[in-house]
Amino acid sequence: MQQQFNQKNEQIKIFVGGKLYPRNEAKVSVFDSSVQGGDAVWEGLRIYDGKIFCFNEHVERLQASAKTLAFVDIPTNAYIKDAVAQTLKANGMHTDTHIRLTLTRGEKITSGMDPRLNQKGSCLIVLAEFKPPVYDNAKGIKLITSHIRRNSPMHLDSKIHHNNLINNILAKIEANYCNADDAIMLDNLGFVAETNACNIFMVKKKILFTPNADACLPGITRSTVISLARELNITVIERNISIAEFYNADEVFTTGTMGELTPVNEIDGRLIENKNGSDVRMTIYKVFRELTEKNGEKIN
Repeated sequence: MQQQFNQKNEQIKIFVGGKLYPRNEAKVSVFDSSVQGGDAVWEGLRIYDGKIFCFNEHVERLQASAKTLAFVDIPTNAYIKDAVAQTLKANGMHTDTHIRLTLTRGEKITSGMDPRLNQKGSCLIVLAEFKPPVYDNAKGIKLITSHIRRNSPMHLDSKIHHNNLINNILAKIEANYCNADDAIMLDNLGFVAETNACNIFMVKKKILFTPNADACLPGITRSTVISLARELNITVIERNISIAEFYNADEVFTTGTMGELTPVNEIDGRLIENKNGSDVRMTIYKVFRELTEKNGEKIN
């Protein structure tokens, strides 16, 4: 397990439903929709040197997910930014911080599935922790392929960034049993979608490939990587990709707010062998890091 408890997070304050609470008092009701049915949406944010990277993109996606789920009182950008700023200030957080931003449908008047039972308004949770990227981006990670399929729009659309993560968790359990860091999840046709936690890319003969975002979330870090690659005149192709193609790639890496750009060394026991001397990931990563130093929403 790569993530460990950080003693600096023992006394953090957490924003729940309009107020800041000490860690051991930060709770939602057992009648909250997130407890009753996983009825909530979320985003992961990272703080770099006093700035929230891609803040507006994350908030827009949170609001879009909430609209799709027919939340009736979605917080504004200004409210969310103020809640984040309050939380960071209370904790003295400036950099190397990860935020789990959650919006639940709120508390129900009685247990049940019907959203009309939610009559107290939505509940915003800002959970900020001192946390560096969660993967070892120097050593890289090992993946296995899960037999759990990633959701398609036919079932539970992965474009909704919702809290129903059971299939991802089942895939992660498989990875744990196989002593791997994460699991690749295929779509219902057997093509690679993403990992249980991140989007995924491969490089072959200096060309960057990534799966179509049909059965996965088109991640914000994914979009950033694609844009940076094109600015660097690296050819980017989005298409259906089989797991066999990933086995034979020159480079494989995952992307996400929690891990940035993480190299993959092995998939299902096959070593990723860079036979063409490719350095596409590192070329993009250097520019990505420069972007995090310059861009972002400042916290006042």
